[in-house]
Amino acid sequence: MPTGRCHCGAIRYSINGERKHSAICHCETCRRTTGGLTTAWLGYASEGLRVEGEPRSYSSSEGVERQFCGTCGTSLFYFNEAMMPGVVDILTVTLDDPAPHAPQLHVNMADTLPWEAGLDELPKFDRFPG
Repeated sequence: MPTGRCHCGAIRYSINGERKHSAICHCETCRRTTGGLTTAWLGYASEGLRVEGEPRSYSSSEGVERQFCGTCGTSLFYFNEAMMPGVVDILTVTLDDPAPHAPQLHVNMADTLPWEAGLDELPKFDRFPG
């Protein structure tokens, strides 16, 4: 059973059940609500989600609820009943061990920033060069 938390630990969660999908989202809304270039999501039946702590909620668009930690701001959960009834998307990187949950596909490629295609060609460092 995967477990996870926000950055400060005020919100902890576990998810029980079979994974429905694992995707990288490129949409502008995910970029703005997480501050990340892309967002990795895992979908599970929402009935299997157990949360300790009180996440805050934000309606980012009609019928969409995003939940996050009100203390440290970590984005955690995404609910879209119109598009995916009974499913919660969990930000993959908030898992205690995200490594085994590799994405299976990219979504919302229409919102990809034009310079994303060249990112693999940039210099790479194990730590910030200083």
